[in-house]
Amino acid sequence: MTHELKNIVRAYKAAKKKKQKTVLATVVALEGSSYRRPGVRMLIQEDGKRVGAVSGGCVEKEIVRQAETVFKDDVPKMMIYDGRYRLGCEGILYILIEPFVPEVDFLNAFDFILESRKQFKIISSYTKEEGSYADLSSFLVFNGEKIGFRATALLNGDGMLFEQDMKPCFKLVIIGAEHDAVQLCSYASLTGWEVTVVASAAEEKSITDFPGANIFITEEPETLSILDIDKQTAIVLMTHSYVRDLKYLLAIKESVPVYLGLLGPAKRREKLLNEFMDHCPEVSDTFFDMIHGPAGLDIGAETAQEIALAILSEILSVTRNKEPIMLKNKLGSIHT
Repeated sequence: MTHELKNIVRAYKAAKKKKQKTVLATVVALEGSSYRRPGVRMLIQEDGKRVGAVSGGCVEKEIVRQAETVFKDDVPKMMIYDGRYRLGCEGILYILIEPFVPEVDFLNAFDFILESRKQFKIISSYTKEEGSYADLSSFLVFNGEKIGFRATALLNGDGMLFEQDMKPCFKLVIIGAEHDAVQLCSYASLTGWEVTVVASAAEEKSITDFPGANIFITEEPETLSILDIDKQTAIVLMTHSYVRDLKYLLAIKESVPVYLGLLGPAKRREKLLNEFMDHCPEVSDTFFDMIHGPAGLDIGAETAQEIALAILSEILSVTRNKEPIMLKNKLGSIHT
C-alpha cells in the first residue's frame, strides 16, 4: 500500500509542475467481495490520466466520470459502486473522491517517513450515502500529528472513519549480480518493492545493469554493512559462489529480515549452514528460522524469470503468513 501512495505522490508532483489539478479516489469501505480491499487509491489528473487502480478495471471509468464535479467545485464526494448488478466482483464499494492538493508540510513529512522507514497511518472520513460533502477528507497521521491531503481539509468527528496502518515500503536485498539476480531485481521492482543489490567488485557491475534497483552497493563480505534491515525486508543470497555465499551469510548474521533465501539445492544449503555453524555456534535459532533454502515455491520454474516468480511468491507467502494453495481449492473469500 505504501509504495502505491509513493507513486501517487510522485505523480502529483509531476502534475503540479504542469499545473494540472489532481483528485484522489480511495476505497474506504466494502460490503461483499471485490478485486481489492479498502485502502486502495487512484489518482486522477485533470487531463484524464490515472495512476493506480482500485479494481481490476471495471470501476475506474465510473470514478473518472464522477470526479468531474470534484475537479469543478473542489468539494469531496462519495461514490457507491454496486458490483452485484454489473460484471466483475459481487460487492459494494464505497469510494471517497476528494481533491488531492498536499502542501509542503505533507510532502516533507511523507519524504521523511519513506526515507526513515517509519510506520504511519491514514484516516479518511466518509459516509455511506452518495453525494458531495465538504467535511469529508483524508489525513496522514505521523507522531500524533494530522496532516491533510489538502490545505482546507476538515475531519468530521460525527462521520464514519476508515483508518489504515501503513508500513514502510517492502524492501528486497539481493546479494549477487548474475543474470538471475537481474531478473529478480526487475520483477521485484515491478511488484513495487524497493530493491538493493549487493555485489562484489570482482563482478564489475553497476546499478545500470539492474533495471528497477534503488541502491547498488559494491562491497566485499568482510566490510559489508547493510543498514535498515527490518521486518519489512527480505534478503536473497545468490552469488553462485559457495565461498562468497558463506562469507556474506557470516556478514549478515546479526540482521533480522522477515525472509532470508538461499539459492541452490538442499545439499548445498546443508553444507553451507553446517560450515556457518562451525564459524558461529552462538547464533540463535531465530536466525535459522528466517532461512528458506532452496529459495522459492515449487511451481516448476526453470528459466531465470520463472525462478524469480517462484522466489517472489514464496516471500509473499511468508510475509503474509499464507500457506500456498490453488485458489480453486480455497474455501471462503480470497482475501481471508
